[in-house]
Amino acid sequence: MSNESTKKTIDMRGLFCPEPVFRTKIEMERMGVGEVLKVIADDPASEEDITGWVNRTGHQLLGIEKKDKDLEFSIKKVK
Repeated sequence: MSNESTKKTIDMRGLFCPEPVFRTKIEMERMGVGEVLKVIADDPASEEDITGWVNRTGHQLLGIEKKDKDLEFSIKKVK
């Protein structure tokens, strides 16, 4: 994972597409440039959905860590 400091963590276990991407978008809009958001999700589609959203919006995916059924994304706001 990233060694940059995480500003906020959102736990979206139990939520399914499109909710994790939608809530990630809302949290990123509230954050400042350079801040890192950690997203925890257990929807198997989250890996593709959140990665795709990050690429489309121009933010930076610092890493994805898999822990059992959970996926932990670190996303840096770049604009």
